[in-house]
Amino acid sequence: MILNIAALALVTLQRAGELWLSNRNTRRLLAQGAREYAPGHYPLIVAIHVLWLAALWWLAPSRPIDVFWLALFVLLELTRLWVLVTLGPRWTTRIVVLPDAPLVRGGPYRFLNHPNYWVVIGEIAVLPLVFGLWLVALVFTLLNAAVLTIRIRAENRALGR
Repeated sequence: MILNIAALALVTLQRAGELWLSNRNTRRLLAQGAREYAPGHYPLIVAIHVLWLAALWWLAPSRPIDVFWLALFVLLELTRLWVLVTLGPRWTTRIVVLPDAPLVRGGPYRFLNHPNYWVVIGEIAVLPLVFGLWLVALVFTLLNAAVLTIRIRAENRALGR
């Protein structure tokens, strides 16, 4: 139970820290002349993540931990860190594009378009599986897929793809 709460607390703190970093980077980018695209879907993304975490806090604290899924989640978090480091001050949770800035082609972007979204897809599915919560994994994976479909189309348009 203590490990469950520690894991959930770390993920919650991580998300809060990422929101802080995203807001800081967004303000800096906008001050440099960047533009935000398609902000209308952003509240859906936030709602899905908040509800996902709330469901985990409600259901996971007393569940057994599956070490395989936990190890996979740790690998996803390392990949998330790789994405954040690669994008540096250009990483945000919103679609913010700096005109005339080249697309990032290093790090995980050498291998995938939108590696951050692949990580998010994995996180939303895998963390509930750490606690054996298959239904939570399924429901939030489907909700996330719906909102990411909107998000990726909007981001591709914003990036001129």
